[in-house]
Amino acid sequence: MKTVLITGCSSGFGLEIARYFLDRDWHVIATMRTPREDVLPRSERLRVLALDVTDPESVRRAVDAAGPIDVLVNNAGIGVLNALEGTSMETAREVFETNTLGTIAMTQAVLPQFRQRKEGVIVNVTSSVTLRPLHLLSVYTASKAAINAFSESVALELEPFNVRVRVVLPGRAPETRFGENAQSRMQGGFPKAYAALAQRVFDHWQQETAITRSLDVAEAVWRAANDPSCPARIAAGADAIEWANSR
Repeated sequence: MKTVLITGCSSGFGLEIARYFLDRDWHVIATMRTPREDVLPRSERLRVLALDVTDPESVRRAVDAAGPIDVLVNNAGIGVLNALEGTSMETAREVFETNTLGTIAMTQAVLPQFRQRKEGVIVNVTSSVTLRPLHLLSVYTASKAAINAFSESVALELEPFNVRVRVVLPGRAPETRFGENAQSRMQGGFPKAYAALAQRVFDHWQQETAITRSLDVAEAVWRAANDPSCPARIAAGADAIEWANSR
């Protein structure tokens, strides 16, 4: 029976991914900054661990506590929705610390066991905005595009050790807390000069019919973890697939 470690499982994609793997008889190590076992079904195959991917000591403790794993899913991330002029460098660093450096730190932490066993899979959840950039997401897009490039490069150096690296690119998922979390970083810092643009963006989003469900992302992560023949990048969600096919 295989074991998956998933970051960012308190809600959204991470929570759905954890449920999906549990339903398919995997051992699941669900991690989150503040552990909450009540969000997941009770199971002898489930462990919930505290993890802050921006804290090196927290990363070390979580990986040590997890023990041997077969798959790492780097899902933890935060959003920022703002014009670049309204985005402080403090906020930009916060986004990159979690989305980019957090993914790199977790990957680096599990590589010794994967390399020694000559097997393992790393699945990095990024975003379809890296396929088609959108307004007000420049910093967020940059943090996710960096992981796309990182994944392609590190995949090459891990080939001799039979370690696969895959990227899942979700589209826009209204059912998650991305918008809520992203807009919280706008408060007090959104430039008035961009207000009309922002309104047009929000109006357009409300009219879109092709969107991504959390289940779409869980299915894509499952494929990435279990199908060695799957592509290096997998678009997840109707809108993400549409964007990928139009490139």
